[in-house]
Amino acid sequence: MARMRLGVVRGITAAVGFMIVVQQAAAADLVQAPGLTKAEVLVTQAPSPWQIRLRALGVITRDSGYVSGVPGSSLSYSDTVTPELDISYFFTDNIAAELILGATYANIDGEGTIDELGKIGKAWLLPPTLTLQYHFTNFGAFRPYVGAGVNYTIFYNQDVGSADALDVKNTFGAALQVGFDYMVDGHWGVNFDAKKLFLKPDFDVTVNGAKLTGKAALDPWLIGAGVTYRF
Repeated sequence: MARMRLGVVRGITAAVGFMIVVQQAAAADLVQAPGLTKAEVLVTQAPSPWQIRLRALGVITRDSGYVSGVPGSSLSYSDTVTPELDISYFFTDNIAAELILGATYANIDGEGTIDELGKIGKAWLLPPTLTLQYHFTNFGAFRPYVGAGVNYTIFYNQDVGSADALDVKNTFGAALQVGFDYMVDGHWGVNFDAKKLFLKPDFDVTVNGAKLTGKAALDPWLIGAGVTYRF
């Protein structure tokens, strides 16, 4: 029985040793592939289709809009920085869908002929955006991409300033995107991303008892940088 156990132990030890040698040889062959660094070799291995990113996002608005029936009226909005999470799914090495999730706010100020109103109000925005992307895969660890899609922005926790009441309407908008990942290894990378949202929600506002309507041409740029993780 002792000899049998000793034989089994020796067999397992030999098998484990053989597997280690094979894995080391395969890794050596990959690293020695012409023109590829170690990080680029790891990126070329088959990854999971799921990817997440955590970014710091700057929201830069266009500062345009008007109150209907008030000639020369215009609007401006505060720019903000907020954390943002996105989730991507790769259908192929080149084609992916990305959903971004985050929330921010905008102070709405009167401009032009309604400048004396100052801060009209404030609204929080939840702008989930879904884009379909094309990723370029012929640059090694550097992975640029372009995308286009749709945004649906939800306005909530709306507070008034000089206005008596404010109601910014939820709305759809188109989205364009360009960015890149630089993969440090097979899972981790850094990301830079820029999106343009075409966002022009309608709003109702009551000022000094007068009920008015208008359009807020936000059209924000979403400029983000952060960390990528590929499962």
